[in-house]
Parts: sequence; C-alpha cells; structure tokens
Amino acid sequence: MSDDRTVKIEVRNLSKVFSDSPEPALELLEQRVPKDEVLERTGLAVGLDNVSFDLYQGEILVVMGLSGSGKSTLIRCVNRLIEPTTGSIRVDGEDITDVPRDELLRLRRDKFGMVFQQFALFPHRTIQGNVEYGLEVQKVEPAERAEKARRAIEQVGLAGWEDAYPNQLSGGMQQRAGLARALAVDADILLMDEAFSALDPLIRRDMQHELVALQEKLQKTILFISHDLDEALNIGDRIILMKDGAIVQSGTPEEILTRPATEYVERFVENVDISKVLTAEHALHRARAVAYCGDGPVTALHKMKEENLSAILVVRTDFRLAGMITAEDADRARRDGVDRIESVLQTDLPTATRDEHLHDLVNRLAGLSVPLPVVDADHKLLGVVSKGGLLEALAEGGSD
Repeated sequence: MSDDRTVKIEVRNLSKVFSDSPEPALELLEQRVPKDEVLERTGLAVGLDNVSFDLYQGEILVVMGLSGSGKSTLIRCVNRLIEPTTGSIRVDGEDITDVPRDELLRLRRDKFGMVFQQFALFPHRTIQGNVEYGLEVQKVEPAERAEKARRAIEQVGLAGWEDAYPNQLSGGMQQRAGLARALAVDADILLMDEAFSALDPLIRRDMQHELVALQEKLQKTILFISHDLDEALNIGDRIILMKDGAIVQSGTPEEILTRPATEYVERFVENVDISKVLTAEHALHRARAVAYCGDGPVTALHKMKEENLSAILVVRTDFRLAGMITAEDADRARRDGVDRIESVLQTDLPTATRDEHLHDLVNRLAGLSVPLPVVDADHKLLGVVSKGGLLEALAEGGSD
C-alpha cells in the first residue's frame, strides 16, 4: 500500500567503509558477508551495510541498537559529518551526497538542528547566548535572534534562566538548553544523537515526555538515536533496529514488539512490558448496553437486567458520555418518582482515549463497577475496556 505522507529524508543503499580504498569490503558486502568477517578478510571496518529508509515529515523515527550497530555512524552520514561510501541521501528531494562544501554548510545551518549526548554548551556564554549561537552563525539581526532565542528557551521550560551560565544548571536543564538552541534556528529536521543518555533515569524520562509534548505542538521531523529500547518505545512513532551496520527490522513500536522479524529482535524485546506499548484500542469493544439521559429509571433497570449488569453507562442522543447509573441508584430513583435518570447520574467517571497505553488504565479499571469508557476528543463513547478485555489483549499481544 502506498504511503502519501511527505518524505523529508530518503536514504537509499547507504554503506560506509572506513577506508580510502573500500572496494574489497564492498564486494564482500554485496555477497552478504558479515562485517566481522569482512574485517577479518580485508582489515577494513564496515560502519553501514546497505541501509535504506524514509523519514516522514512530522514524525519521530528512533534508530536504535547496541554499541557498534552503526546507529551513530548513520546519523553522522545523514548530515555528512561522516562521508558515506556508497548510496544516496535526499533531503526534501535534494540529493546531498555530492553537494559542494559551501552548500553543505548551508544545508546544515538551515535544514538541521542538532542535539548531542554531551550538552556542548559554551561555558563562557549565558543560556541566552548559547541559544542565540546558531542564529549568530546565520547572521540574524541581534534583536530578532534575541527574541527567537527567548521563545525557544520558554518552549523548553527554562524561562527565567536566560542570564545563568551552564555550570549553574543541572544536567537536565543543560540538555534543555541544548534543545532550545536547536529549536531557535527553526530547522525542520532535528538530529538527536543519544540526546538524553547522559541524564539520570528520572530526568531522562521527564525529558522524553517533554520531547513528545513539544513535538505535539511543533511537529518537527526528528531522527533520534538511542541504545535504550524503553526510550525508543516512549518517544518513537517508528523504530529502526540495527545490528552490525544493517537494519534488521523497522516498524511501529507495536510491530517491533509483537511481530519480531528475527530471533535477534525477539531476544532484544523479550523483557519489555507489553502493556506499555499496546493501547486501549487493542482492548476496545462495544458496550453491551447503554442507557440514555432521557430514559426513566425503570428503562435503565430493564436494560441492566437484560444484560445482567449492576451498572450501566449513560449517553446523550449524540452518544456523548454523560455518566453512569447503578442498579441501586436507579431503583431508588424509581421509588422517588424520578422521570429521567439524567438528574441522578454519577458524572465523575474516569475515561480513557483510544491511544492511551494499557499500563496506564489498570488503576482506573480497578475501582469501577462498569468497564472503563473510551471516548474521543468530543467525549463521544467509542467503546469500553473491561478487565477481561485488557487481560485478553495483553495475552494476544504477547503471543503474536
């Protein structure tokens, strides 16, 4: 099936051999000889082996793998900090593998924002000065660059720290400053190489969440390098898993986890908590019955009796969720002569959206006498997640 999304970066048949005479290694790679054997037979180190992928506009693509898998070589080839040996790299349709150096510098300056594992902040500059640096290189006027830097600093949650120096900030705050510097130049594409790896686990998780929240607003195109599967699952729209310089599988987090392509991938993901990947949509089913706001308590009781329910969800005529009523409350309303159940509903009902992870729904389900309602942005009832449905989804997802 064709994909009509806009391709920002198109990489085709990219290989990197660290040698001025790579031909012997390339010949062996064409014969599918593993890189370790290529090194043994030729003495030449292979960084990338025939890598091809697309990075779509507005997505976060995480490239991950163990040390030596080729992931960092790949991101450095994308902006030609490392020169590829063979293959092509197209950015917005333009092949950048052969552009002259002055054009390459312009591309790096205008197309790419870069965030590295080491914060790379200038110790003698304030945070404002650090964030302005890329704009200085672009020769942006002082007043404009100060304003752009201020907005970027605010976006990453560092407002008020403009005049501080890097050594006055925590590691997480320094990484925010590095991200702000990349955002300030307003590049479409962010290249992030192990950007959060130097942070302690709690700050690292916070930064992952903030990146996802920021991406929701800014819709940048992000190529993110990581060695951490949990990080890839937390932030990636898609994941590329590399081994020995080659791609062994690419797909959504769910595809990687539930349909591993090789035994290596299966071993790589075997200890992952599947509930942090599968969403409410995987456990979603239609409510067995619903009542309407205009129903009387006798009607509500009848519907509950028909389906052997102790409580029932109540919706408006446009199927927006209004609340819930228990059999006990409906019977009391009947005895009190209430005409419409709308006036006696429990309205503080927890809900979920279809893209929330099952892991996050467990506590909400625990105290409910009805399945957990799943609603859309207009609060219309899409279906429900029951305790049994959740367990069934986890069992099926883990065994696919």
